[in-house]
Amino acid sequence: MKQWAGRIAAWVPPKEWRRVLVVDAHTEGEPLRVVMEGFPAVDGASILERRRRTRMEHDDLRRALMWEPRGHADMYGCIVGPPVSEEADIGVLFTHNDGFSTMCGHGIIGVTTVFFACGLRTMQGSSATLGIDTPAGFVRATAHFEGARVERVSFVNVPSFVERLDAVVEVDGIGPVQYDLAFGGAFYAYVDAADFGLRLVPEETDRLIALGRAIKTAVQNHAPPRHPLDEDLSFMYGTIFVGSALAPDAHSRNVCVFADGEVDRSPTGTGVSGRLAIDVARGHLGLGEEIVVESILGTRFSGRALERSTVGPHGGIVPDVSGRAWITGRNEIFIDPSDPLAGGFLLR
Repeated sequence: MKQWAGRIAAWVPPKEWRRVLVVDAHTEGEPLRVVMEGFPAVDGASILERRRRTRMEHDDLRRALMWEPRGHADMYGCIVGPPVSEEADIGVLFTHNDGFSTMCGHGIIGVTTVFFACGLRTMQGSSATLGIDTPAGFVRATAHFEGARVERVSFVNVPSFVERLDAVVEVDGIGPVQYDLAFGGAFYAYVDAADFGLRLVPEETDRLIALGRAIKTAVQNHAPPRHPLDEDLSFMYGTIFVGSALAPDAHSRNVCVFADGEVDRSPTGTGVSGRLAIDVARGHLGLGEEIVVESILGTRFSGRALERSTVGPHGGIVPDVSGRAWITGRNEIFIDPSDPLAGGFLLR
């Protein structure tokens, strides 16, 4: 009731409680908790250095914000801080149920939507840009407006490349699995869903998680990726199952299983970037040719390879990916130190 709302707004929690201000959103179905205030500032000459220090010093707060009872097994977060490069407006750390990511396309789309929709950046004309320093490098996002609404966000990602094509790994309980390995801000093993008799629909979620975890673990253990520029980027982030689109006007469907068995509800922005690099390398896609990739929900990202690039010895591409996000809440999250579950927990 109205009088209750006023009392709640006036209530002040005990000063010993930790307070974190967040804006919750989703990008094509994938959650994003944007942490605006209350996360300790961590210095570092690069975002990768901040990621290392935050992981060592503040992983307890990451768990409290991502895990139950404040989050869930598939929660995803974006911690906003100052930039490290002259061209950037903000720096970000991406976080999930198992730690800290190095780049996140749905996170870029979501945080850009939050910044313009909440008035932290001014909408000017039909579009405006936001420069973002991520652990994987600098990313430039463009918000496209429809009146006073952010209709869509596109971003030019870090250079993406293929490390291997048609590789084979022995997966426990499955046998030999053929995959491609590509980097789109993080490393993914790309496999054909048809090889496993999988339909890329919500009803197959349990099988997708089990297979995705097994394939990721096998590649990490037997043939781990190596990023030529920074060892901190040299790890397997997930498995992407590729299949046919269900809608006639879409190119294909991606379902990504990442971190500790999280299933991306969006088509995965970094995953689409890696897909673009693979398709260009195979000659299936030309520069500037746009494709539409569906998610497990049927939501969509579009992507294209803007130009060719190199990353160390690897030939690659500069991807451009776009999608939509919506704000779902503005929250003050409290952590009572007397709460026995203050640090969070997971049942999965």
